[in-house]
Amino acid sequence: MSESTECPLLFLDVDGTLLPYGGAQLPSTPEEWDRWQRPDNPQLARVVRAHGPRLSALPCELMWATAWMHDANKVMAPLLGIPDLPVAPLPEPSGERGPGALHWKTRALVETAAGRPFAWVDDEIGDVDRAWVATHHRGASLLHRVNSTTGLTPADLTTLDDWLLRHWPVP
Repeated sequence: MSESTECPLLFLDVDGTLLPYGGAQLPSTPEEWDRWQRPDNPQLARVVRAHGPRLSALPCELMWATAWMHDANKVMAPLLGIPDLPVAPLPEPSGERGPGALHWKTRALVETAAGRPFAWVDDEIGDVDRAWVATHHRGASLLHRVNSTTGLTPADLTTLDDWLLRHWPVP
């Protein structure tokens, strides 16, 4: 069990995580991304609404960690049937992606966690992120990568629940 008495954070990504791509043509311009993040995006039919109650039942504080920022509360929260969540302060997404690059969210999430245990669920987490967090974060952490084609699955939720219960056991 973790020595922290603070409830763990769970940082949630949207694209590829809660909103699986499943072969969809992804936006390539800022204007297309703006349309992607609206309630009329037909890809939102891929969101598994049953994940909302499972996420809400996890022993943690949920927080958006997505380029959607506050739009996640306008679009995703109602779909999932969850309340508005705090939004992690993130820098502008960088073009640096790939096996050797630190994800553009990593530093900001470690800073936001400020030593609290945290789990981060995203489809773009890599070994570089895990190594950086292990070196720069003093609390427990789980960086859980999901498959962007299928998005978050019941097995992923079980992994999160098991990890969270080790670090914040429910009495």
